[in-house]
Amino acid sequence: MDLKYIYKICTKTEWLEAKKKGKFYGSNKDQEDGFIHFSNKDQLKGTLNKYFLNQRDLVLLKIEALKLDNLIYEQSSDGNIFPHLYSYLNILHVCNEYEINIDEKGNHTFSI
Repeated sequence: MDLKYIYKICTKTEWLEAKKKGKFYGSNKDQEDGFIHFSNKDQLKGTLNKYFLNQRDLVLLKIEALKLDNLIYEQSSDGNIFPHLYSYLNILHVCNEYEINIDEKGNHTFSI
């Protein structure tokens, strides 16, 4: 597991709003759960398929995990370990952003 970077999938609208504020407070689901959900690189496809199926206008954020306070790796209901941030995300810790597209078969595609 790469502990240096974690990834957040969000809508373009959520990301534009975060850029204006300088802080990302998470999606509605994140706010309901009380933490911001992240994925490791090898978990991205599964997260896209489970939570963002057929959704367009998505952005993938690459975050420097070691700079985050309140980041905890926790086991989910399916047994996998996911990073959760128990605070807002300062956008200065986002080191790159990638557009997520959908191909002709309906699969999400991105390049890291």
